[in-house]
Amino acid sequence: MSTTKTRINISLSDEIRRALASLAHRDHIPEATKAARLLEVALEVEEDQIWNRLAEKRDTNKASYSSHKKAWK
Repeated sequence: MSTTKTRINISLSDEIRRALASLAHRDHIPEATKAARLLEVALEVEEDQIWNRLAEKRDTNKASYSSHKKAWK
């Protein structure tokens, strides 16, 4: 049976491997599932940082502002 998920191989230090195993055990889920969930969170954090940098770049004294209603017309 094939899967729709992509598999990747990663090398982990012993410290990270033990932490991942401990978290997976705590949450009663497979290590691969815990790793995938942690990657999802990390990607969300990365995305938030990118949006924040963009917002900071646009936030100047000369910035023009639009009302929420106008912005989402």
